[in-house]
Amino acid sequence: MSSFFSTKHIMAFSGKYQLESHDNFEPFMKAAGLSDELIQKGKDLKSISDIDQNGDDFKVTVTTGSKVIVNCFTVGQECELETLTGEKTMAVVHMDGNKLTTTVKGIDSVTEINGDTIVNTMTLDGIVYKRISKRIS
Repeated sequence: MSSFFSTKHIMAFSGKYQLESHDNFEPFMKAAGLSDELIQKGKDLKSISDIDQNGDDFKVTVTTGSKVIVNCFTVGQECELETLTGEKTMAVVHMDGNKLTTTVKGIDSVTEINGDTIVNTMTLDGIVYKRISKRIS
């Protein structure tokens, strides 16, 4: 019985999610190094996150307007991730229950799934940016 639950749980992140709301976008993006022009362009866009999970292997595609970021990683293994500013850096993503956590370029990121809702909280220099996305497929 435990393998049934672990298999169901392992695939919990797969799906397509649309950004519903976000808090503290502008101050966080400014602290992260995005230009004022990009911040103004991005603040009202509803990004789509497409998550493909196969066990501990993930492919996450985030489309915001014309900008597409694709990150592939295996939980617990060092990988190259593209940041909000387009830089590529090495990081390790950890999974604890329904949460994925990592630290990239000083940004602590926690992504938590709860049913059809994903909450991503990023913290940089005390500035907390929270994104709430809902499953659309």
